[in-house]
Amino acid sequence: MTATVATTAAATVSATATVSGAATADPTATTTATVDPTADLTGADPIDDPGAHRVLTGDRPTGPLHLGHYFGTLQNRVRLQDRGVEMFVLVADYQVITDRDIADRLAEHTENLVLDYLAAGLDPDRATVFAHSAVPALNQLLLPFLSLVSVAELSRNPTVKDEIAHSSQAAVNGLMFTYPVHQAADILFCKADLVPVGQDQLPHLEVARTVARRFNERYPHADGSAVFPRPRALLSEAPMLLGTDGGKMSKSRGNAVALGASEDETARIIRGARTDADRRITYDPAGRPEVSGLVLLAALCQDRAPEAIAEEIGDGGAAALKRTVTESVNEYFRPLRARRAELAADRGHLRQVLRTGAERANAIADATLAEVREVMGAI
Repeated sequence: MTATVATTAAATVSATATVSGAATADPTATTTATVDPTADLTGADPIDDPGAHRVLTGDRPTGPLHLGHYFGTLQNRVRLQDRGVEMFVLVADYQVITDRDIADRLAEHTENLVLDYLAAGLDPDRATVFAHSAVPALNQLLLPFLSLVSVAELSRNPTVKDEIAHSSQAAVNGLMFTYPVHQAADILFCKADLVPVGQDQLPHLEVARTVARRFNERYPHADGSAVFPRPRALLSEAPMLLGTDGGKMSKSRGNAVALGASEDETARIIRGARTDADRRITYDPAGRPEVSGLVLLAALCQDRAPEAIAEEIGDGGAAALKRTVTESVNEYFRPLRARRAELAADRGHLRQVLRTGAERANAIADATLAEVREVMGAI
């Protein structure tokens, strides 16, 4: 659930893959939604009428957020927030144990996730930031929702199959298997109608839409009206921001620059990035993915087209490219890192943000659960 809305400027970047990395050359560009032609998941542009929409998004607290998260999700969450779209940002702490045996350093990772959110510009007065485990009614919705989905349907989910294949567990646990239904509860508890996702997450969102449709058919209000909206996807058009090894940038692969990394640490990580033997720097994502990934990162930080960055470096080779990327990243993220260091000095504030968010989320979840129990005829 960590992709985001693409901007009109994303068209300036060659789209070689669909991921959560959104490129933007104009921070004031209109945020748009793209349409998946294979499913009824189209999302209206929330900027046209921001007050009419509610967005649910979030992350698992499994480690520090990195530059891929920033350009893929955080930057556009802040943009949506600033334009008046109602934002719910979930710290999915229960989902940490979908693909691992223990939730290692969960409290620390949760606080650091909130720290990254605030440093990036999310405002807890305008965005509801909360944790799974702090909202019991949300998780209770999982039970009636599970009754609406068959085992065969869960087994066929391609995203679940892929996540199981890459799981570090010897056996698949029940939480992993039912993860799409849990995600449906995340979305529907607050009746979110727009969900930023990557292409690979569309099967999960289709489960949420199926749950909403079947619940509304089986348990309508007395006047026949629906309890839940059918949420729609907001898809990114931007290409993948690669890690330093040429693969997808990932917390678990050790190939990313964390938002909170020092300037020296950033320089060290980028110096070790994989390139190729061709001294001439070009932007060719298909033919030179490693080099192009570095060029794209510099372009995002400089607010320029990647082709212009490559042309400027020219025959400078990998050393000049890495120097440009390092300087660009450190310059761009210097204010964010300063805010992060200031916020990190008050861990109590981070916990208060979660408590305040949980209060709002609980009030909404309690009301939704009460509505569900009423239409189901529960005592």
